[in-house]
Amino acid sequence: MSKVITGRMTHRHEGELVVFHIGMQINRWWRPDLWLPAFVAMPHMLRELSTESDSGLLGYQLLLGSGGPYVVQFWSSIDKLYAYASNPEQQHRPAWTAFNRAARRAPGAVGVWHETFLVDTAESVYVSTKRMGLAAATEHVPVPRRHDRAQARFTDGRTAAAHPRADHSQANTQ
Repeated sequence: MSKVITGRMTHRHEGELVVFHIGMQINRWWRPDLWLPAFVAMPHMLRELSTESDSGLLGYQLLLGSGGPYVVQFWSSIDKLYAYASNPEQQHRPAWTAFNRAARRAPGAVGVWHETFLVDTAESVYVSTKRMGLAAATEHVPVPRRHDRAQARFTDGRTAAAHPRADHSQANTQ
């Protein structure tokens, strides 16, 4: 179980950052023959990506939305995300083909969606939480004193904690 880290923390990351949301919307819960294969495929893909050190996947978080499950993924490169999605030797491409085949049997029974964000600037704060989100996918660091406010973290050098010489002294506690 993850430990709660008291104080004010943020993330540190240099380089390209891609945030990718992917999910499914289960429109006919009584048709598990159509949605269960897609539901089961995602953990296999995440395991494959997590065990391959050069996959580009920095981290992910599984969530449950109003229509069904979805995953927030953090990637080091848009090229690596697209390379994984299109590689027939890895798990995504065959799963996508199987989903399309099943979807033709009962159109509208299950939907899939994704959103891709190439992030130029990112700001984060985590106060007395477990390591999570962007900080879990990148580096979890104390908020520098001079970047106590969100606007300062966001505007001063893009992601304030990304500066290697940022003041990472004792985190402020509440």
